Amino acid sequence: MNTVERVEVVLPGKVEPEGLELRHGPVPVPAAGQALIAMEATGVSFAEQQMRRGRYYDQPPFPFVPGYDLVGTVRAVGDGVAPDLLGKRVAALTKTGGWASHVLLDAADLVDVPEGLGAAAAETAVVNGITAWQMLHRKARVRTGQTVLVHGANGGVGSILVQLALAAGARVIGTASPRHHDALRALGVTPVDYRSGDVPARVRDFAPGGVDAVFDHVGGGGVVDSWRLLAPGGTLVSYGSAATRDDEGSGTWPVLRLLGRVWLWNALPNGRHAYFFNVWAGRAYARNRFRARLRSDLTQVFTALRRGDITAQVAAEIPLSRVAEAMRLAESGTVAGKVVLVP
Repeated sequence: MNTVERVEVVLPGKVEPEGLELRHGPVPVPAAGQALIAMEATGVSFAEQQMRRGRYYDQPPFPFVPGYDLVGTVRAVGDGVAPDLLGKRVAALTKTGGWASHVLLDAADLVDVPEGLGAAAAETAVVNGITAWQMLHRKARVRTGQTVLVHGANGGVGSILVQLALAAGARVIGTASPRHHDALRALGVTPVDYRSGDVPARVRDFAPGGVDAVFDHVGGGGVVDSWRLLAPGGTLVSYGSAATRDDEGSGTWPVLRLLGRVWLWNALPNGRHAYFFNVWAGRAYARNRFRARLRSDLTQVFTALRRGDITAQVAAEIPLSRVAEAMRLAESGTVAGKVVLVP
């Protein structure tokens, strides 16, 4: 008789991708209020790339199981959880813990995945989709006719962000390497080579008066250029520090420096706005509000995916047992969309 076991990927410390460990154990049993999810798809995001370097600003102590989000099917529920949840395909933000075959989560944190959406397709739209949606609609509040600049327009968040912006009626300029320009043009995006030397000058060629919003995952000194590209009344949303990924030292300092700049810029009397976006903001002190907003916004993203406003971009589906290969591919910068891990 075959016994189902739990397989998980453990990040033991600051290691190369090949240092990630596979561990096996019993499938856990849900406690009151919990559900057991059989993972069908989980993603490799920039957060995990920083975590393996010890540079994600609020990661837990080593060792731990990475995995920022997942899609899977509910296999068991604890006391107090509605039994009709059993067998449903759901999605969840986890921050850590998603890189496992079976995951225990609070049932209140689960969001239904609509019928007709495959697991891998839905997975591309969880953390990436919720990030893109909330930055676009809750922070920048982009409207029809505005012009926006999306850095990393071919990436996991960027590829969804440009499509949501286009669906909102905005004109989109996107930075990416030349290999992705034809695909971006096909979407209706004006591409700019981020290695062309003077990116701000190229953006100014297309938007002489500045842009209404910039979405910047790069951080570092380039975020100053992003701020300067804003038109009067424009909004900068910074949501990462990719430029410092391979730096040594504390991963907290780049975030603190960004926060300092955001505070300073917002204090200036010029009508422009800046935000440092974190999808987890508000969870610690307003958990129920956070859950309600997450459910509402992710449902909107899934609706956009089913409607065709956004297209799931799965760069590759790779088994959990080949996680080192998946991490290398995600870090290579050569793919469009998201690298997805499957059981």
